[in-house]
Amino acid sequence: MKLYVRAPFSDSGLNELRGMFDEVLYEPWTVTGKRYYEDEMLENLLRVRPDALITELDRVTPKVLAGYDRLRFIGDCRGAPANLDVEACTRAGVPILCTPGRNTQAVAEMVVGLILTFLRNTIPAVQWARDGKWVEGTTPYYLWMGNELAGKKVGFVGFGAISHAVSKLLEGFECDISFYDPFLPASQGNWHKRELREIFAESDIVSLHLPVTEETRGMIGAELLNSMKPTALFVNAARSAIVDYGALRRALEAKKLRGAILDVLDTEPPTPEDLAIAKCPGVLLTPHICGATYEVTDHQSAIMTDRIRKWLDGRELERVVYNRDVLGRSR
Repeated sequence: MKLYVRAPFSDSGLNELRGMFDEVLYEPWTVTGKRYYEDEMLENLLRVRPDALITELDRVTPKVLAGYDRLRFIGDCRGAPANLDVEACTRAGVPILCTPGRNTQAVAEMVVGLILTFLRNTIPAVQWARDGKWVEGTTPYYLWMGNELAGKKVGFVGFGAISHAVSKLLEGFECDISFYDPFLPASQGNWHKRELREIFAESDIVSLHLPVTEETRGMIGAELLNSMKPTALFVNAARSAIVDYGALRRALEAKKLRGAILDVLDTEPPTPEDLAIAKCPGVLLTPHICGATYEVTDHQSAIMTDRIRKWLDGRELERVVYNRDVLGRSR
């Protein structure tokens, strides 16, 4: 079998793949500098002629699968295959192997770091000092005085692996943790289940950790945002489509909340309209880097090689294949 690898992979992971496949072609998007959309993806599959694909950002659509029908599986180095047409893959009998948890620690650490950075006014204070404004007669101690994270009420919308990891880090700050997640039946120890409205109305910090589905798309709108405390902080390091960013911008301009930390925008790279929210007072915007660590490549490589090995061996298929109803016809 010939494997085409379009996702960043560790050296040790590549060596393992070379032991499982007759040929491995490594052309990650981090080297080519390109994310392949529909036509380019099909063009490159026809060029390489692989039996299997590992990707991360490239789009695999019905057109791609119709134009190239040799793929025995697709490995997607993501927690969920947002870049793949899952229904089309299922119809074509192509199993999808994902890497859940690959960036959990990276995102969790970054979220806590950004919250601390925001609360302590770190970025404007650093810029103020660099601009030469720290001169005789100034009072930076009072000018840049911030808040402690300790003891704050933190509410999570979605309480999966990343929310759990953030909560564990926040336990060191003795934060009051609550969450909204309809898929969890009850509170978990000192982490309390709440209704969505309660999360927004009562929390000092609201952090989103949801996938984009028909149910979650646009679920955070004006009503919830306007119910937040004027001292509260809103954090979105998940997906922009969950939030009505127009409503968020209006809430920030009206000072309905203290500020927002955003790692995702509706369009990336952003349009001028997208950047308008970054210019609102109290917004800390990062360019979708919460999951960007060297260790994430190691994590996704280890998870993916393990799942491929199990798929090749026919073991634990119900656990490793994302679109499970292809199992009867995919091997």
